[in-house]
Amino acid sequence: MKLYQFPVSPNCQKVVAVAHEVGVTLTTINLDVFRGAAKAPEMLAKNPNGRVPVLEDAGFVLWESNAMLAYIASKANRLELAPTAPRERADVDRWLAWSNAHFAPAVRKVAFERIVKKLAGLGAADEAAIKAGTEEFGVVAAVLDRSLEGKEHLCEKLTIADFANVTYAALCETAGLPLAPYPNVQRWLERMLARESLQRTMRDARESQELKFAS
Repeated sequence: MKLYQFPVSPNCQKVVAVAHEVGVTLTTINLDVFRGAAKAPEMLAKNPNGRVPVLEDAGFVLWESNAMLAYIASKANRLELAPTAPRERADVDRWLAWSNAHFAPAVRKVAFERIVKKLAGLGAADEAAIKAGTEEFGVVAAVLDRSLEGKEHLCEKLTIADFANVTYAALCETAGLPLAPYPNVQRWLERMLARESLQRTMRDARESQELKFAS
């Protein structure tokens, strides 16, 4: 499989992490999204949304990172990560949808102002946008914290739902969104980041970014 990615993107990181978790080898192609590489004609032919990640597998092209998580787990026959029983699948799908609709957007709003603008040279942070994003984050982080009470994983056992949310949780402290008020989230994040699959993913992302700025 081939993955077109921007290594520090949480959406790309979660796909790489699941591939590591299940032992699927990805050939990664890094694109500089700040220079419009994802919107180049050849990439728009793969993903008309002009975004990464994009997954290719023997002529099959897939966009939307959460769909990739299920595809990779299923290809590896790791159905415990992407269950098919109706209630188990619905529980996983609930958290995939929640991530896209609530958690990821809240984190992204603040991360864009405090991190992306600096990296891309887009000017000063918008403090009003940070305030709104921080307030939104407080609401969704509280939901996540309550849902993790007495649990090690979002769906009782490790699934792609954990991977769909964890890379955004890992970005919070860097974005200035402290997790200390959410101890269940903190413990879950620590458990997830202790996994070899996520350690490899985060290490590769850091090294890629260091090489970019060194060049």
